[in-house]
Amino acid sequence: MTDTRCAAAHPEDPTPCDGPPVVTVLDRHNAGADGCEHHAARLLASLEGGKVYALPNAPEGAAIRTFKAAGTLPPYAWRTQA
Repeated sequence: MTDTRCAAAHPEDPTPCDGPPVVTVLDRHNAGADGCEHHAARLLASLEGGKVYALPNAPEGAAIRTFKAAGTLPPYAWRTQA
């Protein structure tokens, strides 16, 4: 079976993408993954010192929506909610 979800989706996270990759999430060492807003927010919420940047063709506000959503989530949200 092939995983067609975005690169920001954790392998243990059962939730589907909410659209195409629109942002890049970077950790404190600038390692990153492109992702949909949903998975990018879940990843960002799990990082210390993470950053989010819109991809060039992202809809306006994608990065700020992702950042705000991350602020409402616990780290590793897939372990506590689907």
